[in-house]
Amino acid sequence: MGLPRPFELVVQHGTERERLGGTAICGFTTKGAVGAIAVDWVIKTFEMEQLGSVLSESFPAMALVRGRRPQHPVRIYQGDGIGAFVSDIAFPDEFNLSFAETVIKWFRDGGFDRLVMIDGVFLPNMTGEDIPPVFGVGSTDVSRARLEEIGLESVEHGIVPGITGYLLAEADRQGFDAYAILSPSNPGYPDARAALPALEALSEMLDRDIPLEGLMEKAIVIEQKVREMMQEHQLALPEPKMDETSDDDPMVL
Repeated sequence: MGLPRPFELVVQHGTERERLGGTAICGFTTKGAVGAIAVDWVIKTFEMEQLGSVLSESFPAMALVRGRRPQHPVRIYQGDGIGAFVSDIAFPDEFNLSFAETVIKWFRDGGFDRLVMIDGVFLPNMTGEDIPPVFGVGSTDVSRARLEEIGLESVEHGIVPGITGYLLAEADRQGFDAYAILSPSNPGYPDARAALPALEALSEMLDRDIPLEGLMEKAIVIEQKVREMMQEHQLALPEPKMDETSDDDPMVL
């Protein structure tokens, strides 16, 4: 069996492609939508230009309307020395490999130097009063050293599932620099608060200032809406099962 085929990258009409290259950043709607929220914030902060969309006949027929503009849910952007790949809706797990191969093709074709994935993780023992660390995983000695420089806690043993995990493993196999910034999050709703420390780590990695004031306000609004919805319907947020056999090393689930 060969590698999964990537989805098609379709260039946006009127796009200029002279600014390709630099750091590639990737975020998907997974646990707490941390990656999608963080990457979307980067796109807005650096006023990045949309280069294209990712399309497939397997995708649902839909448009996301944002600021009165209809868009495909999976898009690529480019700014000054930085590119972004973002998916604003969750797709079935069977799409993960093809999405990951699409990211690698975008990374290769764009001539990027390094790939940074932002994702959420669930810590079973975390409470609302905890301030958990952001974890990091690097594919090479260079990337692992860089993660240590910016103060991220390394995952010594564990599993990184999904698109992020596959991209890390492929980066190790193919020998290119890839980083995973993993922020503990609540998987039951869009967790903008969890995107804050991930963006702080990304700011250190890029050596660029990423203002976060507006995102904190957004996090508070989201959390309030979730609380109101839960109270109205008398619901509790779902909690994934705890692995009682885990040790002190962070296990990414």
